[in-house]
Amino acid sequence: MLRVLFFALLMSLASVSAHAQQDNIQDILQEQSELILESSRRTIGPAIDAIAGSGLPQTQSVLETWQARDMWMRESDGLFFRAEEGDDGYVLYDFDTGEAVGVAEKSELDQMRPNSGIRALIATALVSFQLSDPNEDNRRAALTSIERNPNEDALAPLRASIADEPSPEIKARKERVERLLTMAYDADEAARIEAIEGMSGDTGQDVRATLNPMLTSRVRVFEGSVPENLNVKSELTPGSDELPRAEAYGLLVSAGTAPPLLSSDGLRDILAANIVDGRVGGVAVAKLNDEAARREAYAALVEEGLAEPAVTEEEIDTWLDGATFAEIYNEPSSAVTDAAEKALRGITTKVGFNQALDLTLDALSLASIYFLAAIGLAITFGVMGVINMAHGEFIMMGAYTGYVVQQVIPNHTASILVAIPLAFAVTFAAGVAMERLVIRWLYNRPLETLLATFGISIALQQIAKNVFGTQARPLTSPGWLDGSLVINDIVSISYIRIAIFVLALIFLCVFLFIMKRTRLGLETRAVTQNPRMASSMGINPGRVNMLTFGLGSGIAGIAGVAIGLFAKVTSELGSEYIVQSFMTVVVGGVGNIWGALAGATMIGFLQKGIEWLNPSNTLAAQTYMIIFIIIFIQFRPRGIVALKGRAAGD
Repeated sequence: MLRVLFFALLMSLASVSAHAQQDNIQDILQEQSELILESSRRTIGPAIDAIAGSGLPQTQSVLETWQARDMWMRESDGLFFRAEEGDDGYVLYDFDTGEAVGVAEKSELDQMRPNSGIRALIATALVSFQLSDPNEDNRRAALTSIERNPNEDALAPLRASIADEPSPEIKARKERVERLLTMAYDADEAARIEAIEGMSGDTGQDVRATLNPMLTSRVRVFEGSVPENLNVKSELTPGSDELPRAEAYGLLVSAGTAPPLLSSDGLRDILAANIVDGRVGGVAVAKLNDEAARREAYAALVEEGLAEPAVTEEEIDTWLDGATFAEIYNEPSSAVTDAAEKALRGITTKVGFNQALDLTLDALSLASIYFLAAIGLAITFGVMGVINMAHGEFIMMGAYTGYVVQQVIPNHTASILVAIPLAFAVTFAAGVAMERLVIRWLYNRPLETLLATFGISIALQQIAKNVFGTQARPLTSPGWLDGSLVINDIVSISYIRIAIFVLALIFLCVFLFIMKRTRLGLETRAVTQNPRMASSMGINPGRVNMLTFGLGSGIAGIAGVAIGLFAKVTSELGSEYIVQSFMTVVVGGVGNIWGALAGATMIGFLQKGIEWLNPSNTLAAQTYMIIFIIIFIQFRPRGIVALKGRAAGD
């Protein structure tokens, strides 16, 4: 009895001693020193696991030090330390106490330099510690590491860290990553299916990236029927589109169940090895450039026993008929692949809808830009009938006005608020001057007006080059317009585009108010329909034409400020929009602001649709759009919204 008690006491003391040793990280490092010093990615795993699984508070510090290549071994006793270079050598810090324990020369130390593969393994081991790190940045970094390199080992520590996560934002992110890892790695099939079904309505790229590998498969060949324990996607027939005949036989050859086919190179080598007196199998070498002659020579070698018979087509058919070909999922669970396939079908439908919505927003954004650029032309060309080829240069003048204002007023918000009315004033004055000096003498002479305004366009471009140079000038948007409104991973639109869309709506309302509710609008409509009658009623047609042309030019200047916020401000800025502006007015219906709006919408959607169908060739998109518009005008020459009555010239 005393012996038993004495033995139990010894075992208890041994257990306590072993437990005490586990409180010292240096002991674990010594136990794994051989693997640590070997520093091989193939063998380092047990050492990292031993350190990470020790449960000691020093573990994270050791792993981080090792990963950062700050861990050194003292050659005299083989102990590991964290070392920092000092004035008298390297200061050594004990891993267990964290205190400096001495100084050593570099020659007395051996630095641990883990390669990228070992550092990646250490990073994986560190994740479990960093997920619960008091520092939020470290927790975010750990989550980012898991997202970039998801693995089964991260699932358990991630789940354990969720309940105590104090940050709502990080907790939500952890829960999402946990769902993704559960979908891919959880040992419980029911848990995986539940996670897949729970994420089936999510269009995030990370969800699709997790589901797609579950549906990967490969074609395998079997003798007889397919084993029941495999997850079969489909059985394949050799010679079908899914499994060409040559590919099916190649699988048999790879599996070692059928002899390889005689390739052209193999045939050539065998023939070359059997040349005797300039002939092979009775066929002259000079004739072997013909396939039939080579086959004849090879058949002769087979008869002489100098070569193995080639596989015939009949034999190939026999081999293929005796095998079963099937596409097998890499995922062994059929229930998981069924759930993943169903979820991906729903996600694909939702992605398609969101892509259509994103394309619609892009088209509306482009339409608002075209409308803003064309609204001034709708007045000068649509209402007054003046073909103003310099309209694009008024857009350019407005953009440069915004640039100059920003040089004077550094605050971008204030500068834009000042630039918009100032651009209107500058281009309004330029339009009035142009109308008084040139246009007024050319009314009802469209060809002369076109040539004169084209010459003014070239002159204005050259003046801009002389003043501002040929280099693009920046027109910076306010900080609150930076970024995009992100609805989900697919749908987003920049705040600048939203602002331009709102600006286009504002000017639509302003234009309608001027034309419908003001004296200038009434007089403009009267002069447009019947100048002589308007003159007899006391309206001055010259004054009305001057103000109307100035109004259209001023709106073009404001459009220039808006366009300059996202486009390059150069002397050619206006020429990039003049063609679309004329197409917008003509397609929509000359002389009708609603027609300009309809034309801008049609052209915007048409251009985005063509670019979506042919994204790699924007020039082709422009060409197809112009061809479509030419055809459209042939069937509807007055545009989408045609004027009726006296205003249309009926």
